Amino acid sequence: KMTSLYQHGTLAMLMGKQLQGTITAAELLKHGDTGMGTLTGLNGEVIILEGQVYQAQSDGRVNHITDLDTLLPFASIHFYKPTQTLPFDQVDFETLSDKLKSAQLQNIFSSIKFHADFSRMHIRIAPQQVPPFPSLLEVATNQPEFEVADISGTLMGYYAPEIFNGPTAAGWHLHFLSDDKSFSGHVLDFSAINVTGTLQVFDEFVQHFPIENAGFRGMSLDLDGLHAGIEASEGGKK
Repeated sequence: KMTSLYQHGTLAMLMGKQLQGTITAAELLKHGDTGMGTLTGLNGEVIILEGQVYQAQSDGRVNHITDLDTLLPFASIHFYKPTQTLPFDQVDFETLSDKLKSAQLQNIFSSIKFHADFSRMHIRIAPQQVPPFPSLLEVATNQPEFEVADISGTLMGYYAPEIFNGPTAAGWHLHFLSDDKSFSGHVLDFSAINVTGTLQVFDEFVQHFPIENAGFRGMSLDLDGLHAGIEASEGGKK
């Protein structure tokens, strides 16, 4: 049996300045044990591994989120049921798609999760915003970046097809958590060896909307600028 990828909120919504949290961590975890997102006001980068929620703050600290009433505006999650073992033991961001060419991922949603030793890990962490909220693009032009050498940890993320650029980020969207849980964030670049992990493909993408939220219902979007904005803010690789 294939599996579903559940997404709450849309990336476009963040572009439309709707950064208010609209789902609790508890509700989100009903839909999976592995995933990523952000907290109210784009407060940091969230990674969910083995049902545990971790938040990287823009000062570089990492919090284990145990208050499951914590709200998220945007998140993707799934139950970890791998499709295949990764066919490589070293990779970097530039070569990731190429090394998975045989898996033919370009038109489907998939998830990668692997542990490795990273000679380089370059991340960014969105800083918390307060109302009236700016757009994700404004936040992205001024966000803290961190880079470390020689760190071991787990990289997890999603690949989304080009036609879904807007609801989510097309291409790869990856988050990282170090083994000691002290370093985490949205991945901009990496280089890894001793890679062990898996790929999971989804035959279903479930898009959940925060219909009770007036801001979301009433927002208007500049669709012309949307894709360029996502490209600039997500910095993902195709």
